[in-house]
Amino acid sequence: MSLPAALRPKLGRPAWLSPRILRTEALSGLVVALALIPEAVSFSIIAGVDPRVGLFASFTMAVAIAFTGGRPAMISAATGAIALVVAPLAREYGVEYLFAAVVLGGLLQVLLAGAGVARLMRFLPRSVMVGFVNALAILIFTAQLPYLIDVPWLVYPLLAVGLAIMVGLPKLTKAVPAPLVAIVVLTVFTVTAGIAVPTVGDQGELPNSLPILGVPAVPFTLETLTIIAPYAFAMALVGLMESLMTAKLVDDITDTHSDKTRESWGQGIANIVTGFFGGMGGCAMIGQTMINVKSGARTRASTFLAGVFLLILVVALGQIVGLIPMAALVGVMIMVSVGTFDWHSIHPKTLVRMPKSETTVMVATVAVTVATHNLAIGVVVGVLVAMVLFARRVAHLVSVDSVLDPEGTTKIYHVTGQLFFASSNDLVFQFDYANDPSNVVIDLSDAHVWDASTVASLDAITTKYEARGTTVTITGMNDDSEKRHATLAGSLTGGH
Repeated sequence: MSLPAALRPKLGRPAWLSPRILRTEALSGLVVALALIPEAVSFSIIAGVDPRVGLFASFTMAVAIAFTGGRPAMISAATGAIALVVAPLAREYGVEYLFAAVVLGGLLQVLLAGAGVARLMRFLPRSVMVGFVNALAILIFTAQLPYLIDVPWLVYPLLAVGLAIMVGLPKLTKAVPAPLVAIVVLTVFTVTAGIAVPTVGDQGELPNSLPILGVPAVPFTLETLTIIAPYAFAMALVGLMESLMTAKLVDDITDTHSDKTRESWGQGIANIVTGFFGGMGGCAMIGQTMINVKSGARTRASTFLAGVFLLILVVALGQIVGLIPMAALVGVMIMVSVGTFDWHSIHPKTLVRMPKSETTVMVATVAVTVATHNLAIGVVVGVLVAMVLFARRVAHLVSVDSVLDPEGTTKIYHVTGQLFFASSNDLVFQFDYANDPSNVVIDLSDAHVWDASTVASLDAITTKYEARGTTVTITGMNDDSEKRHATLAGSLTGGH
């Protein structure tokens, strides 16, 4: 565990055993647990499963990741992103197939960790990450709409009061989480006033015991694998992306470094455990992690205690949790979606300054994600669009200038830019084969040869000149370009 110097143990015992640090970690974990309850229930509803499935997932994810994760103080639990991915599977095939997909998704995360997926995060453009966050916010918001249609009219004023509390209370005090206050106030009001509105208890049975270890009750057949595999893969990708992005955010806030590879396989192990204990799976939570870190937590103790406190609260107070009006949870999720959305990204001043290609990538990521309700597909499409636009932009930065020596016997072509498949295809047409003198020099001192397409283009240029009796000399290549050219030159056309 990597800790700041102030938190390192002085006498060989773990830092979190210090009374001062343990007190901070415990209080942070309790606040996180209280904030996790409404969100875990809400995410369960988004996924179309009983609230206990989300609550069990939050407990097992938090406890497991406290031992296996690579980022201290980060909170992993049931999340909206995972709920959106697995909702169609739970709806069409049932909860047992969901558990099987969670186990398979965890296995895939372990394999991806071993393959070095954490290192690939450096290739994820910022515009794709912004699109990912914005799409997640939109999907969380739209998932609340069914709970606002064909409901008693009192739901709407309750929702308005809840939103007002969550917006106004933080301006007065942040000692108590505003979502928790809103939930308590609306629950007390509806119970004492005897108002009949949809409640959490109407959505399904809450847990009254500890989660039980078991194997998902699905046929172990190829057909089952083909059903759950797409959801498991999407869950694995989305979970890793959100977890690694959250870990990087905590690294920046705490000025510490975390092991992203360990975090990746740790998430996988936590999801495997969660699937076998009847949970819906999860990943790192940006909101709860920020609550934990800003409360002063810096070790895994807070993550572990958050899971333990959560289970104690829901098992001991399950009947009270069932009385929470759905309007309160809808309000919580609306605030989560508003807080998740990157409003700066669509500000007119930002859009004016931002390159059109960056905005295009962000919009493409959002549009595909919202259209497919699949965050993984949206991110993949966003990355592909970013790659195409980047290649197109770089391709236009290649230039070819020529000069004839004083004797008129040699023409020198000076090539500038990055030469790869997108930029080198037009390179062949930048030379005056018919009118050039008997000697041609191609100077690549300000260029770089990146791929076989460029080597093939240089071969084509040389062949065209040699057919006219012109001698071609290629000079100025750096070591990497020269090595690539020497390896591939003359071997890409099959002798034609």
